[in-house]
Amino acid sequence: MSSTAAQMRAWRGPALLSFGFRPFFLGAGVWAAAIMALWIPMLSGMVTLPTAFDPISWHAHEFLFGYLSAVIAGFLLTAVPNWTGRLPILGWPLGGLAALWLIGRVAVMVSFGVPPVAVAFLDLAMPVVLAVVMLREIVAGKNWRNLMVLAMLAVFTLGNAVFHWEAAQGEYAAQGYGLRLGLGAVIMMIALVGGRIVPSFTRNWLARRGAGRLPVPPMQRFDKAALLALLATCLLWVSAPMAQVTGAALIGAGALHVVRLARWAGERTFAEPLVVVLHVAYAFVPIGAICMGLEVLRPGLMGAAAAQHLWMAGATGLMTLAVMTRASLGHSGRTLTAGVGTTLLYLLVLAAVIARLAAGIWPAHADLLHAASGAAWIGGFGGFAVLYGPLLVRQRPAKTIPG
Repeated sequence: MSSTAAQMRAWRGPALLSFGFRPFFLGAGVWAAAIMALWIPMLSGMVTLPTAFDPISWHAHEFLFGYLSAVIAGFLLTAVPNWTGRLPILGWPLGGLAALWLIGRVAVMVSFGVPPVAVAFLDLAMPVVLAVVMLREIVAGKNWRNLMVLAMLAVFTLGNAVFHWEAAQGEYAAQGYGLRLGLGAVIMMIALVGGRIVPSFTRNWLARRGAGRLPVPPMQRFDKAALLALLATCLLWVSAPMAQVTGAALIGAGALHVVRLARWAGERTFAEPLVVVLHVAYAFVPIGAICMGLEVLRPGLMGAAAAQHLWMAGATGLMTLAVMTRASLGHSGRTLTAGVGTTLLYLLVLAAVIARLAAGIWPAHADLLHAASGAAWIGGFGGFAVLYGPLLVRQRPAKTIPG
């Protein structure tokens, strides 16, 4: 086939396998809601899964390495053809990758009594194959600058492997090196890729609205300094999360990224939720860093887990939802605007993050706030699956815009 469009038209199988974002974004939305729906009764002891992981470690693993691996796969399989000018992966090879991801989810869920090496192998298969495929595409397309994204995928996958190793040793993997390594890689991915797309999409939208302040172009000298500071801070946090120097570094890096975000003219985007949500999501990178730093320096302000959720659920959860909705609309030929339904999805996930933080600040009400956070999360991501599912499984979506 001579073009992406021609190759997609030639595919005669399920529309779900006609582009990388379709199976992985749909799977990610369903899984994000499902793991939370299981987690709420697990907290009260009403549900017990046959997993070798302790309940909190299973919950942390399946959000960070289960849900996010699907989002990363969907994003890369959609973006890399644009970066390299090469044809996308679709059809049964794409279906095979999606099947590997699903096998990993099942393997972790029913891992009790299964050799840990076998569980890790099944869970790591998809991201490893994805990394190999992406390396081939980037090298063939001579798209060298995006090797950094691939490097972060490799670190993310290494974090998953370390998480499995720690769990197999009987350690509390939810607070181990593997989780911090994986989360640090994701935050750097948001800072790098988000640092390109947030000002770019904002500039495109604002330019159509006429005169006014536009975002500073991405990857200026200040941006590079802020990224290096965040990278050094993440390395400190991975190796010594409770050290005083780590707390100070987190606050310093957070302050730099507050300034970085302010340069992107986000205050002018409130008329379009599809754009402003990118700024709100990115804001959780510095907010999370500052709150985590304050918790290190003054323990007990909100609890380490609540502060960390500003990165886990805030930066990663909201940013990935923003990217999934935007990419699903754009690559399906829909108008790039968020209706009432899509806006509600954003507000529900934002409410989930706020309720989770409040549970750390007011522990006496933690049970109620945890339940409220979980319910809002299920509404946000379950709502994505319901609202965007028909669009993702149809080759030629209806002309009406979701939500």
